[in-house]
Amino acid sequence: MNSSMINAMVSMNGLQQKLDVLADNIANVNTVGYKRKEATFEDLLNNVRTQPGEFNQPGRRTPLDFMQGWGVKMTMVQPNLTQGPLQGTDKKTDIAIEGNALFEVQVDDAGNRAYTRNGAFQLTVGANGDTILATDDGYPVVANVRDPNTGNVVEGNIVVPQGFDLRVDSDGTVLGVSSLETRELGSIKLLQASRPAALTAVADNLFVVAGGINVGDVVQEIVPDSENMISLRQGYLEQSNVSLTDEMTELINVQRAYQLAARALSSSDTMMGLANGLRA
Repeated sequence: MNSSMINAMVSMNGLQQKLDVLADNIANVNTVGYKRKEATFEDLLNNVRTQPGEFNQPGRRTPLDFMQGWGVKMTMVQPNLTQGPLQGTDKKTDIAIEGNALFEVQVDDAGNRAYTRNGAFQLTVGANGDTILATDDGYPVVANVRDPNTGNVVEGNIVVPQGFDLRVDSDGTVLGVSSLETRELGSIKLLQASRPAALTAVADNLFVVAGGINVGDVVQEIVPDSENMISLRQGYLEQSNVSLTDEMTELINVQRAYQLAARALSSSDTMMGLANGLRA
């Protein structure tokens, strides 16, 4: 197998991965809180090849050596956390984030956490029978609540008492409102991603921090205020930030590059067949 075939084959593999990323973005153009994925490529090893001395003819002005590449590979897929458009729903459990922040949810009984921009929440019954705020897939939303025994602020769930309606202020404070009284239920915990590239997209429109990476180096807790331009909007949902026009344009470009690499591979195979058929 010659170098041109290796170059074409490696490039086709990277372009196929890019096509998979674009297909995922297009499939989620209407998914609430979805963040488009962006792929990063880099060249593989390049080396300088020297032409035989016979190529050095009188009057030659171009360099005799030439650069030989070995294709490109996809090195990273990271989420683009730019703001998506907000759509009003008038549903009290729908909450949208304005600004650069993420909701934190609990994914299992071991306390493992994940992060999302999907604020399509619901009130569901927890393991102890309390009515709590959770995602559509049943993951409890993490909040800062006051411990009734010690009075200290700890991490927990938003528990909505029977007969109370949910109200969420722009700073994340959650209140239970009834005709007789208003109770403070806690504050929704928000985190800001300082290293979005370290977030890995998983099922259920969630992000996790890969094993071996310090979570504190990737996301940090943040409190919404006027300085960081972060706020919560109750009764709204953030839509996907995927632009179908941009994705289709990129899809056409990648398909053309893939076809070009496929033709190069076919041409190399044809030339090798011709060379093998030569007789002295």
